[in-house]
Amino acid sequence: MNWGTKLIIGMLSFMAFIVILAVLMMRSENDALVDNDYYEKGLRYNDQYRQKEQVIKDNASPDIEFSGDNLIITFKTQAAGTLKIMRTAKKSMDKMMNFKTDSAASVMLRSTDLAKGHWKFIIQWKAENGKTYLSEQEVLMP
Repeated sequence: MNWGTKLIIGMLSFMAFIVILAVLMMRSENDALVDNDYYEKGLRYNDQYRQKEQVIKDNASPDIEFSGDNLIITFKTQAAGTLKIMRTAKKSMDKMMNFKTDSAASVMLRSTDLAKGHWKFIIQWKAENGKTYLSEQEVLMP
């Protein structure tokens, strides 16, 4: 076999490699790092930033604590809003729910519904004073 034949075999092997990679890329699932609604999230970024700053300014960050089989989120005042619970390791375990605080300005969830490990709680609420807040907290389930 002369050098020309080896060169052609090498080029064909490289081209086959590139074609296989292109096919695998087209068949793969969506990338987890890319949001489908990134444009809308970009438009809402200023509102979210303002709400996070309002939490710091008013010292309104909710307290998250465990009590037996329950997870209790305690707010400074009466509130109503949404709670998004995100599992960083597995997106299918994410949950979203609406809430309204009880007379003690708290919300109780069953912690047995959540697997042990690392969770991210994104809480967006409107207080009785009319202000809107957004808090993101990392929680480690025991």
